[in-house]
Amino acid sequence: MAIVLNHTIVPARDKVASAEFFARIFGLEYKGPHSHFAPVQINDDLTFDFDERGEFKSHHYAFKFIEAEFDAIFGRVKAEGISYGSGPRSRSDGEINHRHGGRGVYFDDPKVHVLEILTA
Repeated sequence: MAIVLNHTIVPARDKVASAEFFARIFGLEYKGPHSHFAPVQINDDLTFDFDERGEFKSHHYAFKFIEAEFDAIFGRVKAEGISYGSGPRSRSDGEINHRHGGRGVYFDDPKVHVLEILTA
């Protein structure tokens, strides 16, 4: 049986600002609200549906990329002056990690979630 994640709700204090940030950093398109969500299409199968919530805990979202995509996203992170780091508890050390023979970086979105990009 193949299981495909279709969408997930991403809590946000400002759903539009969060969707716009996410789309900009990851090189995706935000097309505006749909119903009460601010969706961003991640790939053919998956949508992040940003939704406003008053209280919520920070989530961790990790994305694996080929080297060229990693470089492009990491370049946008640095261009926007976003602090980044080599681990989930060291998101501002200005370093990347080389776990499993690849590269990885952690950074915060402006609305509390921890984002991770990695190549291996």
